[in-house]
Amino acid sequence: QVQLVESGGGLVQPGGSLRLSCAASGSIFSINAMGWYRQAPGKQRELVAVITSGGSTNYADSVKGRFTIARDNAKNTVLLQMNSLKPEDTAVYLCNAYIKTNNLRTYSYWGQGTQVTVSS
Repeated sequence: QVQLVESGGGLVQPGGSLRLSCAASGSIFSINAMGWYRQAPGKQRELVAVITSGGSTNYADSVKGRFTIARDNAKNTVLLQMNSLKPEDTAVYLCNAYIKTNNLRTYSYWGQGTQVTVSS
């Protein structure tokens, strides 16, 4: 069994910064990729950023240059540093990971989500 737990969300003023963290725990053999999605009310869920086990990254055009994704493989953790935040960044941010468990089966896992609100 694998769990993903997000933290770091909250309320921030426009132009401010937040740092999200997602920690995977459980019967983990390896993590192929970890990333962040977000979903705002009335909008479709979108990919924000993803990082592979080899360190390759991809970002949504709307956050490129403002957000940075990083991994700590030893801790099975992915971080999302969000700078120059805008009101349109307001959403529930969801952690996602492709994880091979100790029985060598690979599954996609999701966290519960953490709320990010950018407002004055």
